[in-house]
Amino acid sequence: MTRDLAAGTFRLAVPLPRLVVVLGVVGLLLLAIVGRVGWMVTHEREFLQRQGEQRFERLVEVPAARGRLLDRRGVILADSVMTQAIWVDPLRLKEASVEQLEQLAKLLGMTPEQLESSIKSGGRRFAYLKRQAPVELAEAVSARKIPGVGLLPDPRRVYPHRSVVANVIGLTDLDGNGIEGVERGFDALLQGRRGRLVVTQDRQGRPVQEGEWLEAPQPGKDIVLALDLRLQTIALQAVTAAVAEHRAKAGTAVVIDVKTGEVLAMANVPTFDPEFRQNLNWAELRNRAITDSYEPGSVIKPILVALGLERGVVKPETRIDVRGGVIQVAGHAIHDAHASDRPLTVTEIVQKSSNVGVVKIAQMLPAEAVVSHYRRFGFGLRPELPFPGATGGRIFSAKSIKPIELATMAYGHGMSASLLQVASAYQALAYDGCRLPLSFVRVESPPVCRESDQVVSQATARAVQKMLASVTEEGGTGLKARVVGYSTAGKTGTARKLENGVYVHKYVASFVGYAPASNPRLVVAVMIDEPQGKAYYGGSVAAPVFAEIVRQALPAIGVLPDQPVPFLAERRPPQS
Repeated sequence: MTRDLAAGTFRLAVPLPRLVVVLGVVGLLLLAIVGRVGWMVTHEREFLQRQGEQRFERLVEVPAARGRLLDRRGVILADSVMTQAIWVDPLRLKEASVEQLEQLAKLLGMTPEQLESSIKSGGRRFAYLKRQAPVELAEAVSARKIPGVGLLPDPRRVYPHRSVVANVIGLTDLDGNGIEGVERGFDALLQGRRGRLVVTQDRQGRPVQEGEWLEAPQPGKDIVLALDLRLQTIALQAVTAAVAEHRAKAGTAVVIDVKTGEVLAMANVPTFDPEFRQNLNWAELRNRAITDSYEPGSVIKPILVALGLERGVVKPETRIDVRGGVIQVAGHAIHDAHASDRPLTVTEIVQKSSNVGVVKIAQMLPAEAVVSHYRRFGFGLRPELPFPGATGGRIFSAKSIKPIELATMAYGHGMSASLLQVASAYQALAYDGCRLPLSFVRVESPPVCRESDQVVSQATARAVQKMLASVTEEGGTGLKARVVGYSTAGKTGTARKLENGVYVHKYVASFVGYAPASNPRLVVAVMIDEPQGKAYYGGSVAAPVFAEIVRQALPAIGVLPDQPVPFLAERRPPQS
């Protein structure tokens, strides 16, 4: 249609006969559609209503497979198996018979009243009846064909080695979210991404046509941990035996690869079984080696001595007067457990664990230098680990530290640290002063020691190494840390516990060391909390645990003996 502006009239742009034909065709189509709808409404109403009631579309979130956790040799530590979630559309369940409701309640271990109470809809069209149901139960429910009841895939996390690695691996919740341990620390990598599927279902929740993926699920990544299941088992067995023998409150052991910083084992007692979660408590769940801080006691002495050597105020052969075994600091008396009647060399101070000796060395050093030195070894700093619960411990501030606080820090009191922090410090001493970052995942190539990793010089570290080796020799406090065939080095620790600001007669016994002493490969740190009975010293309680772990662990990873192994001839009965 066009308009003649001058004349003020309109003219059709399309010939009239053709327009009539087009309008006629459109009208006939509309009439046919209306007629078909009318026919369906009047003659097929019941059929269509029945089909609409029986079929409906639902957007279903399909869980992604969570990544596996493997030990360094490929052993599966955590995996996921597919189970079924039993769900219900509360509105459609109203169509079920009384008999069907009774059957459903019985299968789920409920009364009909409990079942009704659990699914009060409030307008909802979806509710879970049971998560992670066993296959047999899910099949039994499905076979009843109860209106509104359906099944969905529901992965469940399984832990083949259960309590052996439980405190390290941790666990997930029902929805597959990591809530403790490695499962939580590496949750973002393990999680994967859920898929979204549109399916048409009947009233029983059964698909009636193939679904359409809006988004396919993306599986999580597998993670190969630094953990060695063999060493983890060895460590757990040794700690469990010691806790039982000494009727202790708890026990922990850490094993670190000296040359890579990999955490090869972390054993905790008590532990728990992640497959049985009834009545779990925090004391069982937590990884004490990371979350718990304690006053480490004498295992800190070599760290303080290293600073004295580094700054040149003492040498290994320097003699220090510790006669009488007591020193007064700001009105407080500090004692040696075993008083010496002669001056001791710095090496002997470490070997015999003299509190007086290390206090006198600390008094030769600037307080600020001592605090800074401890921090370079990682004390008082939260470790860079993917675990929110990892503690940084506590040391005094360089600006406000008092003489008595400096003195007590010299022998590991008045400060706190986790066992993992202490083990990390000994890794530096064993690796010629290079403190490597700790790694919970397998390291594929040996790390390079950066300048910032060198916490003391190689010469200082090697001098301290000789002192630590003397601890397990005659005259040392760590004789029970000896291992046939392997040289060992380390330090005993016995610390009284602080409760409500008062030191009580409860103890933490520890031993931290490495082996072989001639070419360090493994750092092993052991802590036994509140041993009961006459034996409570680190040399009596913790050193034997160190020895047992080293005795089995070094051969397991292929480290050959560096000491002569006595040959015991087989006894034969005398010849007649």
